[in-house]
Amino acid sequence: MRIGSTLFAVLLAGAGAAATAKPPLVLAAASLQESLTAAGDAWAARGHAKPVISFAASSALARQIDAGAPADLFVSADEPWMDDVQRHGLVRPDTRVSFLANRLVLIAPAGKGAALRIAPGFPLARALGNGRLAMADPESVPAGLYGKAALTTLGIWPAVAAKVARGDSVRAALALVERGEAPYGIVYETDARASRAVRIVGVFPRASHPPITYPVAVLKNATSGDAEGFRRFLISAPGKAIFARYGFTPR
Repeated sequence: MRIGSTLFAVLLAGAGAAATAKPPLVLAAASLQESLTAAGDAWAARGHAKPVISFAASSALARQIDAGAPADLFVSADEPWMDDVQRHGLVRPDTRVSFLANRLVLIAPAGKGAALRIAPGFPLARALGNGRLAMADPESVPAGLYGKAALTTLGIWPAVAAKVARGDSVRAALALVERGEAPYGIVYETDARASRAVRIVGVFPRASHPPITYPVAVLKNATSGDAEGFRRFLISAPGKAIFARYGFTPR
């Protein structure tokens, strides 16, 4: 079948528009670096503009959005910071979905640190000695909030609070352990799996802290026509399969 010159030009124009469509700008939790980058690559391989992704602590990103930072999608490492953005009227509510889960673990530098059975009253303070416990900021960053909640539930937060080395994100806490600057740290299981420089020496009981869930939503002022499509891809079975390869549990 022969395509008329006018129709052919229209098809070419449409293909060009798809190729040059504005990529979605995504603000995402630091713990998603490898997995969300891989998801962005998979989306681009389907013929879409590759998403531009900025990673940081969910708390910092939420504050940026509240202050008017332009973005199309927000992926948070906990529900409260997404709630914060939503309370400011900056989320399209019908697009919010919690699509991933994670676990909290205790790590030590590779080849170092004794394994600890994490249970009420476990001897973390004694294991630290004069060393520090690397954590994301326990007052604002999700990984730190989960860690503090777990240690409080287990009855040992008062014994270790003064020993905490605070990072501005979970990846900053991971780096302290990777470099041997802290003998132990608390991060997500997926962060530990992303590094060859640390090992998991204990897993926190799920009941010791609030569920670790990741919501995604399109932001109210999104300008990329691909924002909703990329969100739908992330929460689809193929999208979740990518995150599962990095240790996340699909919800």
